[in-house]
Amino acid sequence: MSLEERGRALFCAPMEAASPPSRRPLAAIGAVSAVAIGFLFWLIYFREGAGPTSPESVAFLPAVNATLNGLSAICLVLGFRAIKRRDRGLHQRFMQLALAFSSLFLVSYIVYHSLHGDTPFPGQGAIRPIYFFILISHIVLSVIALPMVLSTFYLSWSGQFARHKKLARWTFPLWLYVSVTGVVIFAMLRVYTS
Repeated sequence: MSLEERGRALFCAPMEAASPPSRRPLAAIGAVSAVAIGFLFWLIYFREGAGPTSPESVAFLPAVNATLNGLSAICLVLGFRAIKRRDRGLHQRFMQLALAFSSLFLVSYIVYHSLHGDTPFPGQGAIRPIYFFILISHIVLSVIALPMVLSTFYLSWSGQFARHKKLARWTFPLWLYVSVTGVVIFAMLRVYTS
């Protein structure tokens, strides 16, 4: 038995035989997402004490965050490609990597913003509304994407593949947009603050 077959037997077979779906896990995902989003808004926009000066110990984190977002985007595209080729095992591995990179990004983002605060965009002229369009769409869609990503993973892990596939059709482009625009925002800030 190949490694992929053993993985499928271990992770997929018990889930496919699971009992009918429960709404409790999805409600919990919604609650956890709401708390996480509320915390992030508080941290960035309302917390006192986080100033615009960057301690040297976290000055490298924006580049790390952009790298993690970029790696997540690459894994998302490769995972999408794998499922289109009907390679479920490879798809799972890439999607788990995308989730891991996005999770590491979130931890790094929280650390950076708790010690540094928000970074104002100094660009002027035509670039300013372009930057804020990208930033605002990134923020709004990341708020929408978080519970969708977690729900999509839950549906897969619980063997509800038909529901997983339906939700993933919406989750994938949102998650990809948020990952790519995270890199774009970093690049724009780097160009205009250097």
